[in-house]
Amino acid sequence: MPMNKFGLACLLACVSLALSSHAAVPSAVPATPAPARSVGVAGIQTSWATLSPDQKRELRSRYAAWQALPESERQRIRHAAAAVAALPVAEQQALRARYLDIDQMHRDGWLLGPQLGVLYPRLQPLFGYLPAAQREPVMALLRQLDAAQLEQLSLISQRTPPQQREELRTQLLALAPAQRDAWLREKVGH
Repeated sequence: MPMNKFGLACLLACVSLALSSHAAVPSAVPATPAPARSVGVAGIQTSWATLSPDQKRELRSRYAAWQALPESERQRIRHAAAAVAALPVAEQQALRARYLDIDQMHRDGWLLGPQLGVLYPRLQPLFGYLPAAQREPVMALLRQLDAAQLEQLSLISQRTPPQQREELRTQLLALAPAQRDAWLREKVGH
């Protein structure tokens, strides 16, 4: 799927923090500080010790999100970051400002990577608030779906009333991979 400059900015903005947290947070993400200097939230060199607990928590969260991405998604993000980095500074700043104007919930959706991040506003009603036991199985399922299936699921998400979402997720998670395509088509009405 081709990506416009705004999409590139979204990827850069969400992943720049993941990349900086990669440098800032040890792989086990313990409560101890990372190396003496790291790239902070604003991209400014900061000392881990000078970061607030909230900033450290944010960096750890973004690092975990980065680690959870498949390598293909990380590679796509690296390419997007390089494309944005090649833009003039003023254009980079304009794209970042535009990204920061997006609602925080939707910005956080980009932490799921480019494939799911672009659909997150439409998938959020069904998957934005998951019971802890469903988080990993849902993420694994979403990463197994192709673009057409994700598009169908985003339509279903938009159409499903709140009181039916839990039942729908349970049904979807119970399906064998070979049954998902037919189930999605049936739910969409095709």
